[in-house]
Amino acid sequence: MPAPSLDKLLMLQECDSKRLGLEQQLRSTPREVAAVEARIAEERSAIETAKAEWQGLETKKKALELEIHVAEEKIAKYRTQQSQVRKNDESQALTHEIDTTQAAIGGLEEQEIAVLLSIDEAKKRFAAAEAELKKNITGHETRIRTLREHETQLQAELAAAQAASVAARPAVPPAYLRIYDRVATKPGHPVCVTVNGGRCGGCHLKVPTHIEVMARNGAEIATCDQCGRILYWQS
Repeated sequence: MPAPSLDKLLMLQECDSKRLGLEQQLRSTPREVAAVEARIAEERSAIETAKAEWQGLETKKKALELEIHVAEEKIAKYRTQQSQVRKNDESQALTHEIDTTQAAIGGLEEQEIAVLLSIDEAKKRFAAAEAELKKNITGHETRIRTLREHETQLQAELAAAQAASVAARPAVPPAYLRIYDRVATKPGHPVCVTVNGGRCGGCHLKVPTHIEVMARNGAEIATCDQCGRILYWQS
């Protein structure tokens, strides 16, 4: 059994351990939120990419429509000119221009049909992608709300843990507290550890026999001469 004074220190250590754990969780929350927000941005970008494919095809369709319209206006102009010329060679030249332009219109119309079919497929792909990605975004937004709610809960728990740590300190003898505060500046490990098989329960190195005896008796403060932790005996 640890000495009564050490019991108080172990209680403080337990309070501090809980406090530090809560602080660590709170520090990780913004990183988790940022990671989820990054995934939301990726999903939205994917929606815009799918939409851009469809919109690009719509732009191409409009360009083809304009080319066809311009070509049709040319044919109308050539026909007007043809009705006004008297020479046969001039009329034949205009007929050639009309035929060439009509052939060009035929090619443009074939392209337009292909683009219209591609637009239908792109619309279907966009609709499917948008539905799935929006579903994913909703899930991510729910995750962020959960993280924020958990953060609020952690803040309340941390406030209570901080108060408990403050309340536990006056009961610890100053000599123990000085050692505890000095060693506790090294994060990530407990200050008070048991002696196990003649070894420090913290650094796991062999401790001198007289230190082990001190830890067993509990009458004096026993510390590891390697890592400085406070040692105690637990039967």
